Amino acid sequence: MSILFDEKARSFTLHTKNTTYQMMVDQHDRLLHLYYGPTLQGGAKYLVTYQDRGFSANPYDAGEDRTYSLDALPQEYPTTGTGDFRSPALTIVDERGVMGCDLKYKSHSITKGKYALCGLPAVYDKDKEAGSRSLLITLSDPAVGVEVDLFYAVLPKTDVITRSAVIRKVGGGRITVEKALSASLDFVTGDFDLITFHGRHGMERNFDRQRVINREIRIGSRRGASSHQYNPLAILAEHDTTETAGGCYGLSFVYSGGFVCSAEKDQFDQIRFQMGLAEYGLSYPLADGEELVAPEVIMSYSAAGLRQLSWNLSETIRDHVIRGPWQHKIRPVLLNSWEAFYMDFDGEKLRHLADEAKDLGMDMLVLDDGWFGHRQDDSSSLGDWFVWEEKLGGPLRSLVDYVHEKGLLFGLWFEPEMVSEDSRLYQEHPDYALTIPGRKPVRGRYQLVLDFSRKEVVDAIYEQVSTVIRENAVDYVKWDYNRSIIDVFSCESPCQGKVLYDYILGLYDFLERLHRDFPELLIEGCSGGGGRFDAGMLYYTPQIWCSDNTDAIDRLKIQYGTSFGYPAMSMGAHVSVSPNEQCGREVSLKTRSLVAMAGTYGYELDPGCMGEEEKEQVRQEIRHQKEVAPLILEGRYYRLSDPFTANVTAWGFVSGDQSQALFCGVVMDVHCNMPTNYVRFAGLTPHVLYRNEGDGRVYPSDALMAVGMPLAFEPGEYKSYEWKLTRVDN
Repeated sequence: MSILFDEKARSFTLHTKNTTYQMMVDQHDRLLHLYYGPTLQGGAKYLVTYQDRGFSANPYDAGEDRTYSLDALPQEYPTTGTGDFRSPALTIVDERGVMGCDLKYKSHSITKGKYALCGLPAVYDKDKEAGSRSLLITLSDPAVGVEVDLFYAVLPKTDVITRSAVIRKVGGGRITVEKALSASLDFVTGDFDLITFHGRHGMERNFDRQRVINREIRIGSRRGASSHQYNPLAILAEHDTTETAGGCYGLSFVYSGGFVCSAEKDQFDQIRFQMGLAEYGLSYPLADGEELVAPEVIMSYSAAGLRQLSWNLSETIRDHVIRGPWQHKIRPVLLNSWEAFYMDFDGEKLRHLADEAKDLGMDMLVLDDGWFGHRQDDSSSLGDWFVWEEKLGGPLRSLVDYVHEKGLLFGLWFEPEMVSEDSRLYQEHPDYALTIPGRKPVRGRYQLVLDFSRKEVVDAIYEQVSTVIRENAVDYVKWDYNRSIIDVFSCESPCQGKVLYDYILGLYDFLERLHRDFPELLIEGCSGGGGRFDAGMLYYTPQIWCSDNTDAIDRLKIQYGTSFGYPAMSMGAHVSVSPNEQCGREVSLKTRSLVAMAGTYGYELDPGCMGEEEKEQVRQEIRHQKEVAPLILEGRYYRLSDPFTANVTAWGFVSGDQSQALFCGVVMDVHCNMPTNYVRFAGLTPHVLYRNEGDGRVYPSDALMAVGMPLAFEPGEYKSYEWKLTRVDN
């Protein structure tokens, strides 16, 4: 059994394939955390120590025992108001304004399969009998009238435990939830680093590692979305942990709105690691019988370094978060119109673009922004999702039919959550936008945010968008979101502290309807690129545009950071022109293609501006990508070097049976009379030979992994190298 309850010890033990998580109900009915780490035999109760500590208060029910203080004990779901001055997981305020509660064990149940969450994305497991198990522990404080359901689920194969919480008001009256986290981990000792992924628009998910000392480190987002600035993925790693050795814990939030993550070393050198909903804007009232569901956190531990932890997280997302027919299906090679024409296009230009896409061996044409309302630039028409036929020179369906007749799929850009003041929708329904009464709104990209916390707004936009998809046989949707939420006020909400949370529920409801009504539709998430790249969106969109920055060298860093928690085939990656239109850098087509090949792969340019020699190279690159796409989709990803520090950025993919491998490298810096660069491979079968497709030579696997492959010197910047290996089986 993966979940065990010891009635005598009143302890819960959760086992995955290689890890154990343990907690217990103590003598005062509080739920204490005992252990999370490598597989455990027996109990870890002995790890909890008791001591009379100055200024650490004692609950009244501890009597004369001054050694019992929640200010020092490791807890499973700490709350405000118990004498614990570390960061709480839950803060509630009652009708009198009294803050806090004291939760105690009430009941528990263990069931087969994986729990689900109402209205929210969550990990799922189809193998109910042989796979996951779920644990529900209910805690309560009758004096306040609150119950909290703590949900845990075990996915043994990927060494993942999920956590969520449901806060419920019982017994009449009203409370307000001011803070509700989903996961809180207490470690009684340890020397840890916190790894997070910061950034900005166009440069997302930069790897950052800092020592956890006696302070609280907090990251998060107050922007209404998970954000470009911080990703809702964090790793607590032992100080000496590397890619291949050492212990590390990962938390990934299955949510697309504001979040907070913190790591705190307390006065006694204990560590608290937490993740959940942002406190900013959260003041959620609950009347008798009402609930607030804290979104899910995916949690994993690796004793074998960061590489194994990344596999645990990314394979869970690939196999247990992403859904639908595209989950394990090779994605189409697409040509997007954005960097080809921006909004300066007509039907003739788009048909010519489709001709070029077909000639080059691509699979899909995507029409980006500018096809609807009267949109010539980004100052108008959002919210008016009807086709601008005059601009296209006829119905959209005629263009779609033209594309389909060529054997190509057709994709279309939408930004359903936004509205322009210059739009029919806004003129008729200004109340549909999030604005503050009596104050001019704060604009972002000349647009306002629609109030998706209101069902009638979601219904109105869904009707428009779904009609366009249905009437025009659209195969793919690029779902964009191009500003943050600032004016948090809904004219229909009795409590503005609900708006940001309910907005995300409205977003998920919209996306769930698309899944229901268009089950074959491929949706690519986007928020100015990677501003909402999270496990919550991947539940609905099996791929996300990784960044608006298409420069291949910047993308090496962006895709490197993304790889710590997300599968390669979730990363939208395209080849664009050189010099790059965002930064002006010149990079060869070979290198641009190789970098994009580590994601979903596509093109963001006008092939009509290419010469025939360059077009032939594109054809070859596309044929090659289709050969290796199955390996990139299902193989394991290897980070072979760090693009922030190494002279050669290298990565690779290895098949599950180790018979096939693809390794790639880009030289970041060149000098006169350079030493020879070597790329050390990983993941190959030891003591065998591999044949390289490029030169036909056979190489010993042990030497490739211990010393590496030498890179023949080539003059020029950003030269790239590729090795496709096949194991030589006797």
